[in-house]
Amino acid sequence: MRGLKVTTLALLAALSLPAGCSTLSSQKPDSIVVAYSPFENMALFWIAEDRGFFVRNGLRVSSRKYDTGAGSLDGMLKGEGDVTVGVTEFPTARRVLERRKARIVASIAKVEQIYLVANKNRGIGKIADLKGKRVGTTLGTVAHFYLGRLLELNEMSVEDVTVVDVKTPAGWVNAVADGDIDAIVTAQPYADAAKRRLGAKGAIWQAQAGQPIFGLVVSTDEWTTKQPEPARKLLAALAEAEEYAIRNPARSKAIVGKRLNVSAAYIEAVWSRDQFQLSLDQSLVVAMEDEARWMIRNGIASEKSIPDFTGGIYTDALEAVKPEAVNIIR
Repeated sequence: MRGLKVTTLALLAALSLPAGCSTLSSQKPDSIVVAYSPFENMALFWIAEDRGFFVRNGLRVSSRKYDTGAGSLDGMLKGEGDVTVGVTEFPTARRVLERRKARIVASIAKVEQIYLVANKNRGIGKIADLKGKRVGTTLGTVAHFYLGRLLELNEMSVEDVTVVDVKTPAGWVNAVADGDIDAIVTAQPYADAAKRRLGAKGAIWQAQAGQPIFGLVVSTDEWTTKQPEPARKLLAALAEAEEYAIRNPARSKAIVGKRLNVSAAYIEAVWSRDQFQLSLDQSLVVAMEDEARWMIRNGIASEKSIPDFTGGIYTDALEAVKPEAVNIIR
């Protein structure tokens, strides 16, 4: 009788799992290594990790941290991870231009996180005052692109400023606060931290002009071809996190706020301006084409023609998990 009771309980536990999930005892989990950088683009990943959605979908996930999304992408392409999560479309487009075998699996966030922070004591009261100044950013990242775009929208170019490559999180805050540069274009929460350090002499402007940045899941041709099931499981767990965030916003904000080490007020602002959901839509392709044109025009890419970015998008996993979210024109 005792053996029958244990068997019955195990059966009931298995039946209580969501559709598509299996017990850990009945199927060995797939192991994947995720490369990432700690920005708000990671919200769904952190929620999935905290709530056990990877385990529930048959994945054993380990992670490697990098300072930038571009760094996480390059690490993954060098074999330091199977997939990178949260990397933006700009470095991804650049690697495709360079004929690297990066493959987009999904978008998991659309965010507004790039800001210009300036020292007003250096004669910067408006964006046009950047002309002739030393402006920091991290070359090869989406912040670099938005520095260029911001200058163009204000009738300047990167030739009108001295661009300083600032590579570390500490530098994104301290370089402008300590006076090594006059201004910096960088991501949140570092922009706010730099503004706080500058105090009354600090000024801050949104740099994206309403254009969202895409936080992506990216892997390689080889991995998506050979490992379609882990790719599907990864997106299944992230889809659960998306649903959890909708149903449990307070808990979700707490999870992400803890990972970013930011205030509740900051996370409220993030939740009001950003979108955390799985998608593959045409606006991603349009953004990458626009950024590729900017790279070619500014000599960042050696290629002189825009590639077919749709060829670097792997739709099978998202079509299996959330087919209505795939809206790519082939």
